[in-house]
Amino acid sequence: MEQVSCRSCGTCVLVEKFSPQHTSVQWNNAAVAACTELSTTGLKSHTCNALRASIDEAVASGSLSASTRDVDVRTRGRTLT
Repeated sequence: MEQVSCRSCGTCVLVEKFSPQHTSVQWNNAAVAACTELSTTGLKSHTCNALRASIDEAVASGSLSASTRDVDVRTRGRTLT
C-alpha cells in the first residue's frame, strides 16, 4: 500500500489500486478525524470525494499504479532490511 494525501485537507491514508474500478483505502482514526468530509459523518458515507479525486490524480501522474499481485503486496517487490 502506498501513502496518498488528500489535496483538500491533507489527510494521509494508505491506498492499494488493483484496477481502474477497484481501490482499497486503509483509514485510521486520526485520518477519519482530520478528513473534512468524514469528520461529520464518520465512515457511514464510506467515501471522501476529495480523497477519491486525489487518488485519481495520483494514478494519472503515475505516483500510484495498479498492483498486479505479481510481487509480495506487503513490500511491493522491495527488499526490506
